[in-house]
Amino acid sequence: TTLAGSPGGWGVADGTGGTARFSNPQGITTDGINLYVADSSNNMIRKVTIATGVVTTVAGSPWNRGAADGTGGAASFSDPRGITTDGTHLFVTDAGNNTIRRIR
Repeated sequence: TTLAGSPGGWGVADGTGGTARFSNPQGITTDGINLYVADSSNNMIRKVTIATGVVTTVAGSPWNRGAADGTGGAASFSDPRGITTDGTHLFVTDAGNNTIRRIR
């Protein structure tokens, strides 16, 4: 069962289920309620609510490659891939910047 996104339908869009779009999602982690996805080619970190399939953007902005720390769209990544959580923070491998980033 597809929770979010559409097979072959790449791009960037927050939304519910099949209306959401990703581009090369690489890593995924969960806090038990949400999934967090490293949306690699969009240089974004996305959240998927497991119960509803609603996708929202946590950090980064589409196609904005960079290395800026900041909140929400003010943060920028370069090819984020792996992602995990300790229950409070998200930790992301920012492959294009050769860094490990912390969110929240």
